[in-house]
Amino acid sequence: MPKFNANLTMMYNEVEFLDRFERAANSGFKGVEFLFPYAYSKEEIAERLQKHGLELVLHNLPAGVWDAGERGIAVLPGRVGEFQEGVGQAIEYAKALGCRQLNCLVGKTPQGLSRDKIEGTLVDNLKFAAGALEEEGIRLLVEPLNSQDIPGFHIVHCADALRIFEMVNHDNVWLQYDIYHMQIMEGNLTKTVRENIDRIAHMQLADNPGRNEPGTGEINYTNLFRFIDEAGYDGWIGCEYRPAGVTEEGLGWIEPYLA
Repeated sequence: MPKFNANLTMMYNEVEFLDRFERAANSGFKGVEFLFPYAYSKEEIAERLQKHGLELVLHNLPAGVWDAGERGIAVLPGRVGEFQEGVGQAIEYAKALGCRQLNCLVGKTPQGLSRDKIEGTLVDNLKFAAGALEEEGIRLLVEPLNSQDIPGFHIVHCADALRIFEMVNHDNVWLQYDIYHMQIMEGNLTKTVRENIDRIAHMQLADNPGRNEPGTGEINYTNLFRFIDEAGYDGWIGCEYRPAGVTEEGLGWIEPYLA
């Protein structure tokens, strides 16, 4: 049966971030994820995880100036040093919080540079991150995002990510498969999962349109969950959706899986 974790960046926004751990645990979740931990001390987050018996499944590498619209810096040739420092910071947090996988948002394609220059920078950065994380027993994940919500993002299809993986040529680079993003970009969800199940280390979900909870849009999640289970996926599925109302009131879809 699929196992689901709560995304505390998106869910339980009725309360402040550090109070969301308790809400998730009270809902029956055993794992959580979030975009970034860096605004809080490692000790603050670790205390919440331990107190509420939660596993930290995932967080992201630093991704530049988020509020200014940046969505990662791995494709930016002028910021390699910043990227490498961010890898080190992410490892420190992951080790302190018991997190065994980190996601890299690669960023938006910079203008005025050749594709070879951009992708050469990306490949080198991913090689660096994959090696540094491997030494600590942490997986490096890379996630394609949809170009409607994030115009200009450099990796927008699974095939894009897999092509880059071949260039990186490192065993510690894995696919983070976000069902919402890939439904928008390419559909064929079950086919893509089946063909790449050995490369997928983490999944995320939201329904489409709206990016709300399953059952509010067009994706047949009942069938998809059954297929994912039958395909042999044994990782977590992160609930990275915006609740349509109060978070707890929209959890009816997940009750059979948390029981």
